[in-house]
Amino acid sequence: MHEMSLCESLIDVIEESGQRENFSRVRRVRVEIGRFAGVEVEALRFGFDVVARGTVVEGAALELHEAPGRAWCFDCGTDVELLQRLDPCPHCGGTRLQPTGGTEIRIMDLEVI
Repeated sequence: MHEMSLCESLIDVIEESGQRENFSRVRRVRVEIGRFAGVEVEALRFGFDVVARGTVVEGAALELHEAPGRAWCFDCGTDVELLQRLDPCPHCGGTRLQPTGGTEIRIMDLEVI
């Protein structure tokens, strides 16, 4: 379950920020997860609660926001949004697509005290 290691990485980044920015508690964490990131949302929620114990993030609300999948179509030269990674271009039906977004995982912001 790679979601646990993702949670550990997220919390490491948050704790480093806490030391740098001098905050001691986090009330809310907003994370953006790309549609094609391959993350099981419920496993991430569970893992976050487990890994957060004893850290500045313990008890914080976790808000997850999905970022759309995006690709550049070589056939029509358009940046398009995709529902599935292997979908054809919604504009021209072309299949020569280069992914440009939707694989990222990033901390959007924190509510801290």
